[in-house]
Amino acid sequence: MPRKQIAPAVAALGLVIPAVVMTPASAGPQALPPQCSGSAPIKCHFAVAPGNYEVTVDLGSSSRAASTAMSVEARRQVLSAVSTSAGQIVRSVATVNVRNPEGQPTGQGGTGTSGLSITFEGSAPAIGSLTVKPAVAPLVVYLAGDSTTCDQFYSPYAGWGQAFPTRIKNGAVIANYGDSGESSGSFLNNSALFPRMKPLIKSKDLVFIQFGHNDKQTSASTFRSNLTKMINGVRERGGVPVLVTPPVRRGFSGTKLTATSQHVNGVGVDLPAQMRSLGQSMNVPVIDLTAKSKALVESLGPTASQPLYLTREAGDNTHFSMYGAGQMSNLVAQGVRELNLPLTAYLR
Repeated sequence: MPRKQIAPAVAALGLVIPAVVMTPASAGPQALPPQCSGSAPIKCHFAVAPGNYEVTVDLGSSSRAASTAMSVEARRQVLSAVSTSAGQIVRSVATVNVRNPEGQPTGQGGTGTSGLSITFEGSAPAIGSLTVKPAVAPLVVYLAGDSTTCDQFYSPYAGWGQAFPTRIKNGAVIANYGDSGESSGSFLNNSALFPRMKPLIKSKDLVFIQFGHNDKQTSASTFRSNLTKMINGVRERGGVPVLVTPPVRRGFSGTKLTATSQHVNGVGVDLPAQMRSLGQSMNVPVIDLTAKSKALVESLGPTASQPLYLTREAGDNTHFSMYGAGQMSNLVAQGVRELNLPLTAYLR
């Protein structure tokens, strides 16, 4: 079959793509892999145990133009939409994490199904071959956080951790242990959360720790103590803790965000400031998502910032739309680059 080089715009996505295969347009409809069914979306399922897996998929169609995005488990985005013309087949490889239950670790919203669920969406999804095999020693990035981080089970809600995998190339994987409603203390003590995540951490794995939204009455000393226990627990396993200050709520006074929106809590504790201070004293990298999201939201203003949140859909100025989750994950990726964390080599 004749070949041609990939269009630069596709290559810029950072996918692992050796070439585009040209197939005669007269070829008949291509069959789906046996694990898959449907057309828009295409849904696939592999009966695998919890763990990390390398997924290889050929995106596109031999006979028609296509636009295909990929998500796994509970709406966790892995690949943004890739557009292909008739005859273009783009091979992509991604590392994905499988957990039971999928979605939120405590099962909030639903537990999903055992194994790996993969969904191919987009305006005209099309796939060819699809294989799943165990990943070999990927860099694992664990996320410890609340509802603004977690894999939300139902649309239109989304956590930034749900969009973050689209920024990550094959060889690194996001294991999202974020869970709705968790404070620093409840995450530390719930058997489905930190106690379950900690034994999985291996040497050099990263653990992003983000709390504040639900520490509304937590004292400074308790907040620091909870975070310190998590930091030490990660280090006991040989992992690398990273503090992530909480993203702002959309609460304006005029054109500026209120102190409450910037996580000065009900007992007067500036939670992001406590995280920055703790990071400095314990030599822990800090991604200041509070400052980054504040700059973004205030630059947009009271009206243009609404699409980041569920303001219009639900009157909710805390939780993100999928668009907003994507913007927040961009800010986290920016922080990874600024700190030159080991994940930097895997960013798209």
